[in-house]
Amino acid sequence: MQKSNYQIMQEQMAERFLRYDQEKMIEKFQLACNADYIYITFVNSPYQINRKTGEIQVQKKAEGNWDQTSYNEAMSIYDVLCDSKPDCRLSGKFVSLTSLKGTVFSSGTVGNIFQKSVEFFDGKTRELARACERLGGIPERVGDVSFRLGIFPFLPAVFQFWYSDEEFPAMLKFMWDENILDYVHYETIYFMMSHVIKRLEEEIEDNKL
Repeated sequence: MQKSNYQIMQEQMAERFLRYDQEKMIEKFQLACNADYIYITFVNSPYQINRKTGEIQVQKKAEGNWDQTSYNEAMSIYDVLCDSKPDCRLSGKFVSLTSLKGTVFSSGTVGNIFQKSVEFFDGKTRELARACERLGGIPERVGDVSFRLGIFPFLPAVFQFWYSDEEFPAMLKFMWDENILDYVHYETIYFMMSHVIKRLEEEIEDNKL
């Protein structure tokens, strides 16, 4: 079977990962490791990176075994480990995408991009809140459902959702630390948002009554 462009890019990033100083990554983000693997948590799931091949695997919570990662997962992890700035630090201030330093223009809400997911979440107040809790979320105040989520243990984001009513459509929004671009490239933010939304949808579907 012919490999997709996503598979090819993921393999290229695995090879590129091997050119970086792994000890610096480990020290920088206080990561667990052994001679064979570096371990990192992404959206409340454990991942292992093979130190000899660069391949990333995710541990499935139900079975406990390790499995292949999706493109969004892998590229998010590679980006933060390989390309974050040496002195990256959180500001402690959460802002919308339109307010990120170093960006000329972007959309503050992501409802148009993830419209199907917005429709899926709309009306599922308890389900969405419980899904956020299962991802380790901490409740926030702004939004009908609002939680601070650990994208990585060292990099939080705030997920906000407003349900539709007679006057306004449903709306989904992420708030990021003002210094997010010191950690990942701008396009990687969309990989991370896509994965968070996918995980929330899975949690809702997997825990239906």
